[in-house]
Amino acid sequence: MNELPLWAAILVAFLLVLAGLVTLIGSLGLLRLRNFYQRMHAPTLGMTLGTFCVALAATLVASLLQGRPIFHEWLICLFLFMSAPVTAILLMQSAIRRRIARAAPPAQTGAELAPNDAEPPAA
Repeated sequence: MNELPLWAAILVAFLLVLAGLVTLIGSLGLLRLRNFYQRMHAPTLGMTLGTFCVALAATLVASLLQGRPIFHEWLICLFLFMSAPVTAILLMQSAIRRRIARAAPPAQTGAELAPNDAEPPAA
């Protein structure tokens, strides 16, 4: 059994085209969205759904050609599904901390104070 049935080939082709479209839409979202926090969602969701479609197509092809269920591709998806949200969360937290650090006024030390601010006027 070295050949895929027609229904399987059509389904696999559809899944691969869908994966490409979802990834393309995620990439366009990265270009079109305005700020960093909005840009984080489009590629992450596009990558997750695109990977899911590719893994489903690969599982279908491998299972039909081998004549038994094969799930090795889902280990790759598992690692991607666990790492993508964690990476996005860490990037957003660092952006929030960076924005807070920029917005806070710098702390003044005694050497930076003007001479008339360093001591109250003598009576």
